[in-house]
Amino acid sequence: MSELRIENIRKRFGHQEVLKDISFTFEPARVNMIIGPSGCGKTVLLKCMVGLIKPDAGEVYYGSTNFYKAKPEERQELLKNLGMLFQSSALFDSMTVGENVAFPMRIFTKSSENEIRDRVAYCLERVGLQGVEAKYPAQLSGGMKRRVGLARAIVLNPKYLFCDEPNSGLDPLTARRIDELIQQLTEDFHTTTIVVTHDMRSVQILGDRILFLYDGEPVWKGTRQQLEETSPEEFPPQLRAFLQASGLYV
Repeated sequence: MSELRIENIRKRFGHQEVLKDISFTFEPARVNMIIGPSGCGKTVLLKCMVGLIKPDAGEVYYGSTNFYKAKPEERQELLKNLGMLFQSSALFDSMTVGENVAFPMRIFTKSSENEIRDRVAYCLERVGLQGVEAKYPAQLSGGMKRRVGLARAIVLNPKYLFCDEPNSGLDPLTARRIDELIQQLTEDFHTTTIVVTHDMRSVQILGDRILFLYDGEPVWKGTRQQLEETSPEEFPPQLRAFLQASGLYV
């Protein structure tokens, strides 16, 4: 299983340094979480990892492939192995659910219409949305849109799954359902999953390996078990304050 690692990532917008020398290795076939308060650089880091934003310095490695130094054809091949669930779900309003989920297959593969239809139906079934192919996003609840986004993210059977604030704006029961789906899909597809969140309830369910950012800096790295078993006094003050604000751990 190819690992994903980032080395010395830096990013500045104007005079503001948003990411400050971040290095981390994401564990294969596990849920890896980037956590921290709003505005700490989590989503910018994720976008640097998938090529939506180019870092000013640093490297992103998928296995032995340096993403930003790869040849165009190598990067294109790599992009087929990246699935992305955006915070807003980012569905095309003018497309049906089926067309939305099929979109990556039409872009990246030469699959037949029958193959596309079967794969779309399978992915929707995996997220508990059988038979909704003909509906439009406007006809769906927020939680259903998020599940459609997950179905689209896994339609190419990616090696890497990125989820940006997957529970944002959802009620607690729906949020837990999305967390459980991400966990299940990670286990079933053996994806290296990266979840960006500030929701500590998600960390309690998903956090195999955790990177805590504060003001663009990597302040703490560890596991959910370490987070639960470590005395609050032993945490960096930024993490301790973040956990206290969540009201879940300390």
